[in-house]
Amino acid sequence: MTGVSNEQQAASWLSTIWAARYRTPARFVALIALLLPWTTTGLTFALIPWLIAFAFVDLRAFPRSLLRPICLLPIALVALAAVGTLWSDAPWPERIHAIGPAAKLLVIPLLIYQFERWPYGHWVFSAFLVSCTALMLYSFAVAIDPALSLKLYLSRGPYRVESGIAVRNYIDQSQEFALCALALVYPVVSLLRQGRSGSAALFAGLALGFLANMMFVVVSRTALVTLPVLVMVFALLHLRLRTALLAAGAMAALAVLLFGVSPPLRMTVAKFQADYELSVQDSQISGMGSRLEYWRKSFRFIADAPLIGHGTGSIRGLFASVAADAETDPLRGEIVGNPHNQTLSVAVQWGVVGVLILYALWFAHLSLFRGEGLASWIGLLVVVQNMLTSLLNTHLFDFTPGWIYVLGVGVAGGMVLAAKRMQG
Repeated sequence: MTGVSNEQQAASWLSTIWAARYRTPARFVALIALLLPWTTTGLTFALIPWLIAFAFVDLRAFPRSLLRPICLLPIALVALAAVGTLWSDAPWPERIHAIGPAAKLLVIPLLIYQFERWPYGHWVFSAFLVSCTALMLYSFAVAIDPALSLKLYLSRGPYRVESGIAVRNYIDQSQEFALCALALVYPVVSLLRQGRSGSAALFAGLALGFLANMMFVVVSRTALVTLPVLVMVFALLHLRLRTALLAAGAMAALAVLLFGVSPPLRMTVAKFQADYELSVQDSQISGMGSRLEYWRKSFRFIADAPLIGHGTGSIRGLFASVAADAETDPLRGEIVGNPHNQTLSVAVQWGVVGVLILYALWFAHLSLFRGEGLASWIGLLVVVQNMLTSLLNTHLFDFTPGWIYVLGVGVAGGMVLAAKRMQG
């Protein structure tokens, strides 16, 4: 009896050690999600212990998992960025630096492999939601008292903080809040169907808090354009046609109401026209007007090297080569390293080859999230949001939106694959 007991104790001890071995990497990924809305430096430091912990898990099936398109395509895009340095005319430091924005995509296959095997993905999503909730509450406080903004203490330059931006910028904040608000719609609907109205009300209150911050404190134009599309995606996928049409009508009525009572919303909408007139009539730098100028020049660059582009890190040099005198024509004299469109950024550097890989990556990840379940909805939401916002930005390569994509696709993708494996 004693021998059996000792064997049982040893087995229990080994089981505990084994479980801890796989919980530790998940804890570090949750820490990354917790830090993402607040800090870039902290996230970078959190990656190091996660990579160390990941190296100690069972990696025997890892090479084979990399052959799947959902993993192979991110690797291919990074590889193209690395090879693209060979035909670029940019200085070598700029070529090497330009690989960095794409390099984060290499984390996606690691996350998919990890969360396909060990069921701790909900830790990551919960950590991100808690962090964004704290940021949302803090943003309301900063809107009341701008002196509370962390940007006054953590940044070097002068910033306008009266709009409720606690850290970083309003584009990242709006994207995070929109993502959380829409992600919460799925559990709200599911809980209502189960008759759990109390829990549904809690999540609905959180979603309304995020939306209220966007409508009455600050909202980016990118989020304003993409939010209705994302709502309709949910309605078409998860509601009956009649209910979806009613939801669309209610959303339109709500938009009209909010436009009438929200000064920040009216200012954001009015800025589209104001920016266009400022750039077209006065040749002055503005958000929308400058984007149109970047896009016009980018199409010219693409026409000059359509197949494999001008090489990694070439964008700034190309804009410098066609820049007008900044004093006489500020708009056409701008020199930028980012055309504010993901497709154009890829096409200028790596041509048609790069664009094909980019769109194959997006559609492979979209296909991964076909189906029911919270993980599928979060993954689909992350991919669609990234595709839509990348029409006006380079959000796959930008820091915060890019890491949201990496975490969302990696963690949710692993969870979806795990669920399919259990069902199969």
